[in-house]
Amino acid sequence: MLSIVHVYKDYWPVVGGIENHIKDLAEAEAALGHEVTVLVTNPGERPSRETINGVQVIRAGRLATVASTPLSLTLPFLLSKLRPDVTHLHFPYPVGELSQWFLRRKRPYVITYHSDVVKQQAILRLYNPLLRRALRDAAGILVASPNYVQSSPYLRPLSPKCSIVPFAVDFERFAGAEPLFAEDGRFTLLFMGRHRYYKGGDDLIRALAQLPADLPVRLLFGGDGPLRADWEQLSQSLGVQGKIQFVGHLSDDELPKFYASGDLFVLPANSRAEAFGKVLQEAMAAGLPCLTTELGTGTSFVVQDGVTGRVVPPQQPAALAAAIAELATQPERCQKMGQAGQDRARREFTLAQMVAKVQGVYTAVLSK
Repeated sequence: MLSIVHVYKDYWPVVGGIENHIKDLAEAEAALGHEVTVLVTNPGERPSRETINGVQVIRAGRLATVASTPLSLTLPFLLSKLRPDVTHLHFPYPVGELSQWFLRRKRPYVITYHSDVVKQQAILRLYNPLLRRALRDAAGILVASPNYVQSSPYLRPLSPKCSIVPFAVDFERFAGAEPLFAEDGRFTLLFMGRHRYYKGGDDLIRALAQLPADLPVRLLFGGDGPLRADWEQLSQSLGVQGKIQFVGHLSDDELPKFYASGDLFVLPANSRAEAFGKVLQEAMAAGLPCLTTELGTGTSFVVQDGVTGRVVPPQQPAALAAAIAELATQPERCQKMGQAGQDRARREFTLAQMVAKVQGVYTAVLSK
């Protein structure tokens, strides 16, 4: 059995795509008998230690947070005291990558490359040389889709050391749930995600306004975030507020029921900040066809155009509207795509498969 340390900025109960992934992976590794530690920073600033579901969670003190990056003077010190067989970094978190690179002492480390740095370009200009060194010196790089390897300027030159390890979805959790919202005779679109610029919620609202007036469609708009008020105002200015219900934040128990309430899931992302699209996996597990955009990221890896849903160009509401109208008038095709997506989620995106692939990377790294 191995001693494994995962390094990132946050961990549960902080909720997010990377945080959820680390929790699923760490707990699954602990269940296999590995000694698993997660080293993160503490939103409450003070350092702490606890064991959660067999995983030792060490939270270093925070000095400050700059551009969504918690700074910590104690995290490098705590990492230097640990002696794992494998250190598993989760990028992007510059403090973690730099701490491991400077303290590497010939012990192997791997990096799960979750996303390019998209928005914080000022920080990236300073960090770029060290980032490339950290990637170059990593014993292995895990990436969730082949699309991202080919489209990332950082990963493409290092493609021989990249292993494709898709993220996992809890299939049983999302398959067969009861609807949260009752049918009302209209073709029901679903959106779920943080209300941020890169999710493309505004494009979806504009697409709704371009649909034929006689097409009975409604949109259940899930999630919350800083752009909610703007998107609600946009729906009113375009006269489609009667077709949209902003449902806000949903609990973990409500989420599978939300997916069970729709006919088509839509993720109209417009930026590489949407690196994979975990919500697409969840919708597929629930049996929904998916409509998303081509970003050169995992969105068009998860959704196979014409098979499990449709993929259209980003930032083109007219293309979204055309795809919605096409699917809304072809219920049998929708059902076939939803079944194909559900079959793929069951076949290719299980937690057991993800953990086995990660363990395979560890084994290869340690055998060098």
